[in-house]
Amino acid sequence: MKLNLSRPLVVFDLETTGTNIVRDRIVEISAVKLMPDGTRIEKTKRLNPEMHIPEEATAVHHITDEMVADEPTFRQVSKALNAFFEGCDVAGFNSNKFDVPLLVEEFARAGINFDVSGRRFIDVQNIFHKMEQRTLVAAYKFYCGKTLDGAHSANADTLATLEVLESQVERYPELENDVDFLSDFSSGGRSLDLAARIVLNDDDVPVFNFGKHKGRSVEDVLRKEPSFFGWVMQGEFPKNTKDVLTRLRYEYMNKNK
Repeated sequence: MKLNLSRPLVVFDLETTGTNIVRDRIVEISAVKLMPDGTRIEKTKRLNPEMHIPEEATAVHHITDEMVADEPTFRQVSKALNAFFEGCDVAGFNSNKFDVPLLVEEFARAGINFDVSGRRFIDVQNIFHKMEQRTLVAAYKFYCGKTLDGAHSANADTLATLEVLESQVERYPELENDVDFLSDFSSGGRSLDLAARIVLNDDDVPVFNFGKHKGRSVEDVLRKEPSFFGWVMQGEFPKNTKDVLTRLRYEYMNKNK
């Protein structure tokens, strides 16, 4: 089924040096830009992460230090990559909690603010988990009736994710073929940051969703324990989470003047 798009949708996947959003780096990125008229622009690029690729990461994606030694760094491709994403909505598999926050971090290190405001984000994994509770390989088999050859290569995973998304829209009548709907459905509409560290509770009040303050309102924590803000700012939290917390703190400060 052709997705109903009002503007381009970039479906992308990352292979990385690890799973730490703040410390780890991209070693391969693959993206398919799907245009509203149905045409596609596909790009795949390996990158030199400027750090050792741990053996456990290589065991997953089979990319070694030697294979990326002569590839460009993220900073060297950052302007072109940012232009590729400009004006587009974004989709991926587990992308809201991992791929997008890590991409934001890489852009920030390159001196580029990858603005997430105004974009719609579709996380195919979240749709899949709500509907079937499986992994990408199983999702591809379930929805598309195919075996995912080359799993854990960015290009294979990206193309499979796009096929799964199109099949999900076709399979479930309750899924509207609309990016706004799919974005809200796959995010749950309750997270204020991409990593879901700050969420809205049942009363639409921002609360922390991690650690010792889980479930407490952000405003209450910042008022009674202002040092917690500094701890988050200095900690290994995604830039997007820090930006959201900074914005909330600014709003609370102005409200209490």
